[in-house]
Amino acid sequence: MPDERTVHIIEDDPAVRESLALLLKGDSLPVRLYASAPEFLEKNPEPKGCVVSDIVMPGMTGLELLEEMKSRRVLLPTILMTAYADVPQAVKAMKLGAVDFIEKPFDDELIVSLVRSALARRGDWRVGDAEALAAREKLGGLSVRERDVLAGLLKGKLNKTIAFELGISVRTVETHRANLMAKAEVASLSELVRMSLLAESAPAAS
Repeated sequence: MPDERTVHIIEDDPAVRESLALLLKGDSLPVRLYASAPEFLEKNPEPKGCVVSDIVMPGMTGLELLEEMKSRRVLLPTILMTAYADVPQAVKAMKLGAVDFIEKPFDDELIVSLVRSALARRGDWRVGDAEALAAREKLGGLSVRERDVLAGLLKGKLNKTIAFELGISVRTVETHRANLMAKAEVASLSELVRMSLLAESAPAAS
């Protein structure tokens, strides 16, 4: 029986693929390697373990992989990696079901932590109401101006663009951005994107 904790690594760059495999094996995590998304899908993987996939790949991108996994009901928690991150891309990835979105080069401890978190998800790994409500509660403490800045960030706008549209200084935007991330208890923009999408999915108050 295949190990239910298997990490499926999909990466077209052999050096990155082998390096990531070595890192995870060193943390006692079994891995399987694929040079492309179609190769992974051809193996018809069981809905166990998790997927760590690059986004920019020939033949089928990581976003296209998520769409195909969704249509095939391959319900594996998926972490996407990219060297060319942008917020709209992160938003799309998480709307398609990615559990995390990480930029290259990444910290070794961070990727191991994200993988272990993905592997810990059992059964229906999709987000439940409790997590979504917790996200809504955290973002509910934002000020009006912090919400304006957040809206700009989620559209992929630069600080200077947000500042111009709101009629405030770039320094003020940076301050609001730091404050809203502190209130949301996140350390990266990708985490903030995920929390914002979680909050949107929370059930309406009765």
